[in-house]
Amino acid sequence: MRQAGALLLLGLLGAAPAARAQDPAGDPRAGRRLAGGTCAACHGNDGIAVQPDAPSLAGQNRSYLAAQLRAYRDGTRRHEQMSVVAETLDEAQIRDLAAWYNSIEVEATVPGR
Repeated sequence: MRQAGALLLLGLLGAAPAARAQDPAGDPRAGRRLAGGTCAACHGNDGIAVQPDAPSLAGQNRSYLAAQLRAYRDGTRRHEQMSVVAETLDEAQIRDLAAWYNSIEVEATVPGR
């Protein structure tokens, strides 16, 4: 009985990465780790751009971000740095990055109100 339980647990643990890869929403924590090493130099640690020619990504729509990263990856959208970076991203990484930037809450103040 104990062996069957251990085998079941191992089976579930083994299935977790496959189930994770199918998560259409992505994992913001994994995206944060990836962004810190890959994206922060231009887009900032918190998604607020530090380079004048880079957009801020904090609070951006998840579907939009994922679509743009896919476009850079497959060459339908070109940018000197982004095309090179996106070529290395797999689908799960794209979803994770999109989830991370989407999870950052941004507050805007409209002048004169």
